[in-house]
Amino acid sequence: MNSKQQNQQMPKISRWEKLPSLAVINKTVEALKKNGIDTYFVQTEDEARKKVFEIIPKGAEVLTMTSVTLDTLGISKEINEPGKFNSVRNKLNSMDRKTQAKEMQRFGTAPEYVLGSVHAVTEDGKVLIASATGSQLPAYAYGAMKVIWVVGVQKIVKDLDEAMIRIYEHTFNLENERAKKIYGVGSNVSKLLLFNREYQEGRIKIIFVNKILGF
Repeated sequence: MNSKQQNQQMPKISRWEKLPSLAVINKTVEALKKNGIDTYFVQTEDEARKKVFEIIPKGAEVLTMTSVTLDTLGISKEINEPGKFNSVRNKLNSMDRKTQAKEMQRFGTAPEYVLGSVHAVTEDGKVLIASATGSQLPAYAYGAMKVIWVVGVQKIVKDLDEAMIRIYEHTFNLENERAKKIYGVGSNVSKLLLFNREYQEGRIKIIFVNKILGF
């Protein structure tokens, strides 16, 4: 087999699924810190899990948002296992949306800790989260006392223009397919949350993982 045939058989790697250089990662970490977001950089999945459970004390009230990244790392499962933490997700799953919708919205809006991921981070320290329903956005924006995002470094982009392209051309397509398989209906980029800066010191933490994780 010649090199041309080998290249033809190799799967094409999306521009959105490549690890950035260490220089770009370091630049982004420093920019996030200047914008009021505590940021850590770890090399492995195990280190990411360890850091999450260093930050969240046992018994704390925690809401895990829907996240391929958290599921891949096994973090959602561990948080929501009975006995370790006060799982808001378990509480919501036990409630009846037809009769308890107002209470469910309250529980989902202001937990002690909220844990999830994001869809793009710019090199100058801005964070973007896209959502179909917006259910996770109030807790991220203000309601939760503490916010933790676990993020694969492939989500780092040059600027806001590139972030929007990533969300619409990459993230949406993958999430749309995931939603169809799980819920039977597709997704949509109905709402976008942009963090330029966080003013509550220590409220938000990003754990960058030097891996391709999530969408």
